Amino acid sequence: MGNDIAVEIAQLRVRRGAAQVFDGIDLTIPRGQITGLLGPSGCGKTTLMRSIVGVQQIASGDVTVLGEPSGSPRLRRRVAYGTQGAAVYPDLSVRQNLAYFAALLQAPKGDVDRVLGEVGLQAQAAQRVESLSGGQLNRVSLAIALIGSPEVVVLDEPTVGLDPVLRAELWALFRALADRGVTLIVSSHVMDEALRCDRLLLMRDGRIIADATPRGLLDDTGTDDAEAAFLAVIERDTAATASARPPVGETRRSRRAHRSEAAE
Repeated sequence: MGNDIAVEIAQLRVRRGAAQVFDGIDLTIPRGQITGLLGPSGCGKTTLMRSIVGVQQIASGDVTVLGEPSGSPRLRRRVAYGTQGAAVYPDLSVRQNLAYFAALLQAPKGDVDRVLGEVGLQAQAAQRVESLSGGQLNRVSLAIALIGSPEVVVLDEPTVGLDPVLRAELWALFRALADRGVTLIVSSHVMDEALRCDRLLLMRDGRIIADATPRGLLDDTGTDDAEAAFLAVIERDTAATASARPPVGETRRSRRAHRSEAAE
C-alpha cells in the first residue's frame, strides 16, 4: 500500500447467517479526502464501515488500513469510528465521557476542550448525557471519534437529527479535517450532503454501483442535483441487472435440458 492510500480492500466477502452481504468487493480510498457512502437502508454501508474499522467478521478477503490489517492494535489511535448509536455512559456528563476516552487513548492534554469546541458542545459540557437530545448525542459520538487526532475517521450517519445550521457547521469541520490530511469516510441518507464530498460511492444490495466525484456523477447522469443523479444510477443498475438475468421460461428450459443430459 502506497503512502497516498488510506484504505485498500480486495475481494471482501461478508456473510450474515445464510445471506451473502458482500461477494467480492474491491475498493481503494486515498488519504486526505472525504469519501461519501450513500445508498438505501440495508445496502451494506454500515457493514463496509465496520469492515474498515475491523469490528466486522468477514468470510474472506483483505482489508488494509494505513498499511496495517484492519482491526490491528497498532491502528487503535490512528482510526476512529463514530457509530449511529452513541457509545457513551448516560450517567456521566459530556466532559466526563470525553475525558474517559481521552485517557484510554492517551490523548494530549486539552484535547477534550478542543473537540468540545469543534462539535459545538461547550454549553453542554457539564450536562449528563442521558438528558441530551438526539442531535446532541450524535455530536457527543462525533466528539469521541475526534479525540486523539486520528488519521482515518469513519462516521455512520453523523448528521442524523441535526438542524441544517449545525449540519453545515459539521461539514465545514469535516472539510477542515480533510484539508489537514485526515481521511473521512461518511455515510449519509441526505442527498445534498453528497455534493460536499470529494468522492461518492453509491451502494445497492451489497454492491458498489457508482464510484465518482460529485461533478462526475452529475455529468454522467445528465442531472443537476444529487437526488436525481442517484435515482438515475439506480434505474440504470436495475435495467442492467434485469437484462443480465435470463427469462424465467428460459431458466426453466435450461434446467430441464441439464437434467435430461444428466440422465443420459
